[in-house]
Amino acid sequence: MSAATIPTVEISGPPAERGRQYGEAARDRIGKALAYYEEAFGESSGLTWDQVTARAERWLEPVRAYAPELVEEMDGIAAGAGVGLLDVLALNARGEIIYDQTFARMRARADAAADVTGDREVTDGCTSFAVLGEASGDGHVYCGQNWDWRAGVADTVLMLRIVQPPHPTVIMQVEAGQIGRQGANSAGIALNANGLGGRFDDAVGLPQTVIRRRVLDSQSISDAVDVLCRTRGHIASNALLTCREGFALDLETTPGAHGWMYPTRGLLVHGNHYQTTVPVQLAARYRPESSDSLIRVPRAEAGLSLVREAGAPDESRKLIRQAMSDHLGHPEGLCTHPDPRQPEVKWWTTLLSSCVDLTTGDYHVTPGTPCDHEYQHLPWNLYDGPHAPN
Repeated sequence: MSAATIPTVEISGPPAERGRQYGEAARDRIGKALAYYEEAFGESSGLTWDQVTARAERWLEPVRAYAPELVEEMDGIAAGAGVGLLDVLALNARGEIIYDQTFARMRARADAAADVTGDREVTDGCTSFAVLGEASGDGHVYCGQNWDWRAGVADTVLMLRIVQPPHPTVIMQVEAGQIGRQGANSAGIALNANGLGGRFDDAVGLPQTVIRRRVLDSQSISDAVDVLCRTRGHIASNALLTCREGFALDLETTPGAHGWMYPTRGLLVHGNHYQTTVPVQLAARYRPESSDSLIRVPRAEAGLSLVREAGAPDESRKLIRQAMSDHLGHPEGLCTHPDPRQPEVKWWTTLLSSCVDLTTGDYHVTPGTPCDHEYQHLPWNLYDGPHAPN
């Protein structure tokens, strides 16, 4: 087993100051993220980084109108890291850029000019779970996910703690420079998220990093659900919400209609395909873009059902890690490893596996694939912050 660890960064203060602290602490990793995406976008589309950031600019004013303090935070990140605001915005909207219709048309023109065929582009491939008290032998509430994405960003991943009174304190796993992704907060609310895929229309919606941050800024589960129901994302994304009180809800959010599902016998798992209903915009031609999701979901459900046999939290974590280390379909699968048949810039892997005990506030992550790495216990407890449950 590897003894690797994931870097931790803690920021606090007003938005611009938080951002500056973040940018300075993660400067090297932000530089690596920009270098990787410049290469990856160039390889997949033939577009320059200037063209990519030009596409990102279309989200600047919508984000400023919705959450001006998050633009301040991104501006602070840029200043601290010595990069441009649009560079940071592009890191926060990388999924939206991939699925943007105008970007797709630019890519098609570039491909035609180069006489090449474009590759399938997929947003985050993840498997998320909630294990409520009735499904855990120790009675605790657990949630987490395997976060599968490009192996080339592994050196950009970090754990971020944001102290931001009067909002709840947030702990997240992010790519360096991002202001939101997956995590939990001091109000006992957790968000795990998965890409769903499919292009919709040209209307500009909010980037997922912004929506997810707003969810994790919520003081109650009803506020978190309201964020997802009242905002229009630019792309489709799945959100699995879990709260300390033993409630979980999965929302398949799209720029159009949303679908939702609840746990069965205290267990809820979601992958990267539509599990409630296929949106009408995609129904006639829909095929899962992450086809291995059809395998991952039932395998995770089967493995996580064994947590009912655990008698203590350490046993529960062991069984959760065992379940999320499943290799059926290797190298694709629940625990994903790079496929040597693909060019290195396109390699996928499980960047991190998380397991959050919402009962105690203990946050665990594996710095890489769960089969090869033990859980790292973060130095922070969720409930050290505003709105912590009594």
